[in-house]
Amino acid sequence: MTQLTSPPSARDESPTLRGVTVADPGVVVGQRIAMLSLTILPLLGVAAAMWGLWGTALGGVDLALFLGFYAFTTLGITVGFHRLLTHQSFRAPTAVRVLFAVAGSMAVQGAVIDWVATHRRHHAYSDRQGDPHSPHVDINGDRFGLLKGLWYGHMGWLFSSDGTVQKAWAPDLMREQPIATVSRLFPWLIVATFAAPALLGGLITGSVAGAVSGLLWGGLVRVFVLHHVTWSINSICHVFGTRPFESHDEARNNPVMALLSFGEGWHNGHHAFPASARHGMRWWELDVSWLVIRALSLVGLASNVKTPTDRQLERRTRSKATGAEPELVDAADRP
Repeated sequence: MTQLTSPPSARDESPTLRGVTVADPGVVVGQRIAMLSLTILPLLGVAAAMWGLWGTALGGVDLALFLGFYAFTTLGITVGFHRLLTHQSFRAPTAVRVLFAVAGSMAVQGAVIDWVATHRRHHAYSDRQGDPHSPHVDINGDRFGLLKGLWYGHMGWLFSSDGTVQKAWAPDLMREQPIATVSRLFPWLIVATFAAPALLGGLITGSVAGAVSGLLWGGLVRVFVLHHVTWSINSICHVFGTRPFESHDEARNNPVMALLSFGEGWHNGHHAFPASARHGMRWWELDVSWLVIRALSLVGLASNVKTPTDRQLERRTRSKATGAEPELVDAADRP
């Protein structure tokens, strides 16, 4: 493991030290089994749900459980894990921070501190050696190389032997006791994310079949869909889409992924202004997560909300005529 003489700050987009470790072979096997379980079980749930739908229609209770838990856990990732805890794009009371940390943990994408540490490392080395999930690192440049890169950026990186050192990339959250507690409780929150929709399904319908259906649609199918939506930001949104802003990497704006991910698909805008609470920079770029943050600010639950100024947007905008990239904004001008 490369040791850090001093950890990078939460806003440091270009640290000089890595903070990456390679796990022992025995640990890697255990990690890969765990990851395989967390990717295969939701897929089996999708298969079971499709089989159960054969010749019938999706019930209202199942649809409500799917949409409700999808919204709750997606916002936990987008507003909580990402914009609040990783990039500190706004401030919120401890209760709000904990609520979003719990919601994000129930998306089953890793414990909150590990997620944040990995994502900060991604920004530090985006699409370069050191990026934990770039589709552009170590590809051959042909169609098969691109497919290999897309696979790695989407899911392959989950089975990699390298790991991100939490102490290097997220020391602030390790010191924040409520968030550290949520991180330690991650295994129990995995149980809760499947038990809650099953319990609600059973209570609403008054039947065991309703509980099983709630587990499938509000639990396994929902986790499967959200997993692949989130992973698509790492893969698809670094290959397919537009680059209206200079962002030091291959991050792209993809409107389809933006819709499914509550605004995360405006990925070029995010990488151009990583500290911004708003990712959809233009009026027509729907960013549901930004709307939630705005609503929180209106009721006093979010403060110091960061967005780029018009001058910063202009200086980062690529030339429409030539596609040329403008002079990079000074560090002092970053949001």
